[in-house]
Amino acid sequence: SGNYYNQGEIRKKELEQSCGVLGIPASDVTVIDHRDLPDNPAVEWDTQLLATLVLKHIEAKNIDLVVTFDAGGVSGHANHVSLHTAVRYSVCTLLWVPPWGCRVLVLESVNLFRKYISFLDVLISCLLPRDALFILTEEETEQAKRAMRCHHSQLLWFRQLYLLFSRYLVVNSLRLL
Repeated sequence: SGNYYNQGEIRKKELEQSCGVLGIPASDVTVIDHRDLPDNPAVEWDTQLLATLVLKHIEAKNIDLVVTFDAGGVSGHANHVSLHTAVRYSVCTLLWVPPWGCRVLVLESVNLFRKYISFLDVLISCLLPRDALFILTEEETEQAKRAMRCHHSQLLWFRQLYLLFSRYLVVNSLRLL
């Protein structure tokens, strides 16, 4: 629920505001508040528990595409890595093949240099193998920045730099899981 530093309620509201900027209605936002899944970068979440919760959500919402982190979690955040592990477990270990053909794309983690060269990474990303490449327009980049700015409680100095220089606000390369 984003309760790191006891800011769960604030961060839930920020998430809904951010999703609103992106055109996602609050009714489509699900926040999981589970005592065994604390928002803590030092905690590795239980793979089976998280996989079960993710699968229930996918089935309940009839989702046909999941986009998640890769094994690097983009920033190395333990919770991001745990989410990747749980989705991979769902797909590979449980042999999850839903009848509606849900596909999983994982967002590629890149090295620190590429992560912070903004639009210059478009050239590199176009040359490297991937299953999907999303290049945002200037308008979409500004919309993504507005959505990120809704997360006031998390906008520390280094995230301000992220808003200025991150390639993820311009280009995203993904691979099928």
